[in-house]
This record gives sequence, C-alpha cells and structure tokens, in this order.
Amino acid sequence: MAGRILIVDDVATNRIVMKVKLAAACYAVDQAENGAEALRAARETKPDLILLDIMMPDMSGVEVCRALKADPETATIPVVLITALSDQEAKMEGLEAGADDFLTKPVEEVTLLARVRSLLRARDSVREWQAGNDTVAAFGFAESAAGFSARTAPGRIVLVAPGPRGAVLWKAAIENRIGGDIRILPREAALAEASTEEEAEHPTDVFVISVDLAQRNEGLRLLSDLQSRPGTRHAAVVMILPEGDTERAAIALDLGANDVLHDPFDAKELAIRISAQLDRKRQSDRMRAGVKAGLEAAIHDPLTGLHNRRYAIPQLARMLERSGPGPAIMMVDLDHFKQVNDTHGHLAGDEILKQVADRLRRELRAADLLARIGGEEFLVSLSDSGDAMDCAQRLCQAIGEAPFDIGEGKAPVHVTVSIGLAHPTHDKAFTTPEILIHEADTALYRAKSKGRNQVSIVADTAA
Repeated sequence: MAGRILIVDDVATNRIVMKVKLAAACYAVDQAENGAEALRAARETKPDLILLDIMMPDMSGVEVCRALKADPETATIPVVLITALSDQEAKMEGLEAGADDFLTKPVEEVTLLARVRSLLRARDSVREWQAGNDTVAAFGFAESAAGFSARTAPGRIVLVAPGPRGAVLWKAAIENRIGGDIRILPREAALAEASTEEEAEHPTDVFVISVDLAQRNEGLRLLSDLQSRPGTRHAAVVMILPEGDTERAAIALDLGANDVLHDPFDAKELAIRISAQLDRKRQSDRMRAGVKAGLEAAIHDPLTGLHNRRYAIPQLARMLERSGPGPAIMMVDLDHFKQVNDTHGHLAGDEILKQVADRLRRELRAADLLARIGGEEFLVSLSDSGDAMDCAQRLCQAIGEAPFDIGEGKAPVHVTVSIGLAHPTHDKAFTTPEILIHEADTALYRAKSKGRNQVSIVADTAA
C-alpha cells in the first residue's frame, strides 16, 4: 500500500465514498466516526494522513486537529480538514490549529488525490531525514532534531507574479503578518538568483508563484526549474491559481508545489500558509543539517580535523579502481611519541598531533588523501605516484626540521616521523587497500628498525 489514511466523519456514507476513492488508488484506509475515536485511532495506528470532517457531534474537527498537534505522538501527522461549509472564519481557525489543508465538499477526486500524494510525499521526506538524524544522534555524532518546530530566524520569501502590481499587492497583504525578507522578482531573476553564491549561503525559504506569468503555465515551468536546481530544490513553493482551477492545482502539487491557493484569496490565509511552510522548511533544514553534521563527524578525526580510517579505506579503494599506475601509499608514524606523552602530558601530545597534521596538510595537494588512522599514525595516499619518494622525504623533513610549540611557557618539543612507502612497481600488484597498507606498514617497520626519522620504500625489499 502507498500509505495509511484515517477518514474521520460522522456520516457513514461520506466515509464509504471517500474510502472507495482512496482504496482505488491503493491506499490503506481506516475509519472513525467521531473526534474521540479519531484521537484514539491516531495514537494507536499512527496513520500517514488524516482526512477530518470539521462538523461532528462530540467535538469539532478543529478541536480534534488542535489536540492532534498538541500531542507529540501525533503532531507530525498531516491533517486535511473537510467541510460542507464555505466559512472563511472556520477555515482560518482550522489552518491556525495546524491543519495542512482545507477542502470543501463535495471533494473532487482529482483534487483529493493530488493533495494526498503531496502531503504523503512531504511526510515521507521528513521521516527519512528524521530517521537519519536520529541514527547519527544515537551514535553521538549530532543532536536529535526532535521537538524542533519554531522558526529561528526571519524567513526569506520571493514573490513571482504576472506583473509588478500583483506582486506589490501580495507583499502588502503579508509583510505586516509575517515580516522577514520579502522580495518581488520576475521569473528570470528568480532563476538567476537560484544559482548565485549569495543564494547558496542565504537560500530563499518560500516562493509564492502565479501559475500564469508572461505566458500561460509559465509559473509551472518555473516550479519545475526551481525543483531541479541545488540552490532552490529545498525551498517551499506556494502556487497561486485562478478560482476553480482544480486541474492545474493538481498538476502543481504533483510537480512539487507544497501548497496551492486560489485567487482571490484572503490575505490572512496566504500569511498563515506561508508561515506554515516556513516552519516546515526550517524543520527540514535543521534535520538535513543534523544528518550532514553527523556524517561529517563520522568520517573526521575530532582532534586534527583530518579524515579518519572509516573514510580513508573506502576512498583508497576508489583510488585503486582508477586507471593508471595506482596510488602510492605512506604510513607516517611519530617516533617515540609515548615518551612525549609521558614527559609532557597528553594535552601537549594532542597539540603536537594537531600541528603535525597541519604540517603534513601543507605539503600535500588537494587531490591527495591524508587521514589519521591511529593514535600517532597517519595515512597518506598520493593521487600522482610519480614523485612519491620526493614527497615522502619532504614530509619527513617538514616534521623534523622545527620543534613544536606546546604552549604554557614550556620549551618546544622536537619530534620526528618514520615513513613507510608502498610504491607501485611492476613486481607487485596492489589490488586492495588492505594489501597496500600492509606493504606500507612493512616499510614503516623497516624505517623504524633502521633508526627512525627516515623513509623506507617497500620496493627496496622486492629484489
């Protein structure tokens, strides 16, 4: 099944009609005939979406919606309020209570299914990011985003209307209710800004777009363009359509619009819908940032900022798969580092490790791999193995040529490294990271046994 939907209506016929439409689209459908039953079913079955009648005998749909949004177990379930009334005040009350949309009976099947698809798609996206965020949090790499809902900064909103007059009216309608950075842009400027560096650093949160701009359906084409570009694909889009244009409303939702609104509209309603999209956008942004930070932490050494073994081994495997002679590998190990820790303390040792990482990084190219894979052991993989021995000698000299400042008025500490180099040769086939690292380790032990502070190459022992 594509998703589980709870239908709440005190009239059995209404529930049956709705169930037939949804079941034909392969949705699993549960039913409740009053508000109390709906709250109980929502907690027990955790539906993916709730279609909620606003007029019920025990409690109104607005009251049920408010209760659902106040309960952490059901707060993220999308809610669509459905009523036979065209009461604007009730509509505003429902949207303010947290409802995601408000449909009027009789609900057209095309409109219903498009809205269901849109809300379930958004729900699935949130669940995926939440699962990733919770996973990295469970491993201690990032804080969970649970409980986050409020916006933390003013939103950036772009209005794209057929002409300046329409956009000015939109802006006047919402800026006193929302605040933030509200800009009026033509279609071309909206697309151009999506690719600029400024937009990447401070992306637009919500686009409000008319379905028709200079040409019919040009707003739909703009929506598709925005969805395809990295700088704007996570922005929310509210599409403005002519009254009664349900067919293109369904198309807009299927193309990725987050919400649709028919003109003429109430200014308060537009403000509420934009505010809701801002909240959801910020929540998604935080979850994405949490997952990204967690992944970064998972593959980086927290002390030196270098990549760690978890990143280095798969990356080395990819380097081995490339055509050409293959990468040269170095194992770099600090000499007598235990004595440094025993004599000067672990804080001094940590400071030296950070400075060693900096010196190694300065001697390498951006395409080279540098990782800390053990306490005082570093892995280097050169993208170009042609000058591997010269590079290894430079690294050895860069560490040993100058002492390390450990602060607090203490005398600088002199540290050297031994380096084992596994260089591609005609005699050896380095087919896996493990084989290559083993060969570099063998060379490293040879450098240690020969007196340290030097480079040994595995090819030396091949004869």
